[in-house]
Amino acid sequence: MLKKELSRVAPDYRRMVAAAENCRSEILPLYEHNVSCKIIDELAGSDVCGRMESGDFDAAFAAYGEFFRLAGYDVVTFEYCIGAAMPPGGALRGGMGPIQSRADLEAFPWEQVPDRYWDLAAPMFEALGRRMPYGMKAIGGVGNGAFELAEDLVGLQYLPFLEADDPEAHAELYRRIGDLMETIWTRFLKEFGELYCVCRIGDDLGFRSSLLTMPDTVRQLVIPQYKRVIDRVHAAGKPFLLHCCGCIFEVMDDLIAAGIDAKHSNEDAIAPFERWIHDYSDRIGLFGGIDMDFIVSRSPEEIRRKIDAEAPRFRDLANGFAIGTGNSIPDYVPAENYLAMLEAVNAYRDSLSQR
Repeated sequence: MLKKELSRVAPDYRRMVAAAENCRSEILPLYEHNVSCKIIDELAGSDVCGRMESGDFDAAFAAYGEFFRLAGYDVVTFEYCIGAAMPPGGALRGGMGPIQSRADLEAFPWEQVPDRYWDLAAPMFEALGRRMPYGMKAIGGVGNGAFELAEDLVGLQYLPFLEADDPEAHAELYRRIGDLMETIWTRFLKEFGELYCVCRIGDDLGFRSSLLTMPDTVRQLVIPQYKRVIDRVHAAGKPFLLHCCGCIFEVMDDLIAAGIDAKHSNEDAIAPFERWIHDYSDRIGLFGGIDMDFIVSRSPEEIRRKIDAEAPRFRDLANGFAIGTGNSIPDYVPAENYLAMLEAVNAYRDSLSQR
């Protein structure tokens, strides 16, 4: 049970800012894209899941933020996804996807989504701000990227048909998604920007062997929508983190050219983390490093040994680096394995503080 701090090091969100800006801080920051509330409740003896479901957001975020503080994080990770404000029946939620033609594209209630988003998200962001632990800020923001939203609205398997049958409608789909993202992010940065130290989009563009769509589709239609958000984030004085799963090496140079400051997500079956460091650490910060499958499948002792070896090695090889899993902590990660990772990372953080 997590009832006391795992580290003697007090939280300081500026360490995460440094990592995102590709600078090495004196203390290695700890990062996770998402931690299941089920795992948090199991480790902390809290009721984050129940409080969230009941709408008691102040109590939920008080326990949520306290978990991240006790666990040795410098930031609290939180995002609210645009997809949650979309009309029901999207392809990512098991439906057909409401847009299959230009007529569907024109009929879709684009103008209603921002208001619905803020009805759902604002009470959570407000409670997060009221309950933020001292020395910490949030990382994340408005969840979902252009490709995931296109998948939800059309369906992954139907996007190529739309592109072939009506390329202008296909391109217009991404422009409308970009308009939606920029509208929501603009208000977010105005109202909640001070709460966040690093802003993030999560958009999975690939799978184990390649991209999920053609490289030119990513370059010409997806990345321009990212850039609209990246420019807003940078204008607000914050670094931008892209969380993107899959084998995306074909478009990494394009993503960097668009202005991403840091990248998260790695899987050893795609490439060892050393490749990300070798190819990109001179240009962007790199988050993650520890394959999630290793955390799921190995023993706590094996995990501790892995962290003891890799945390100092990756920190020495990279510039801006924040350690954590290469993906996230979903429900099926054994809580004792996640705790072993946290304990080992915090032991290393403590050792750095004594130098």
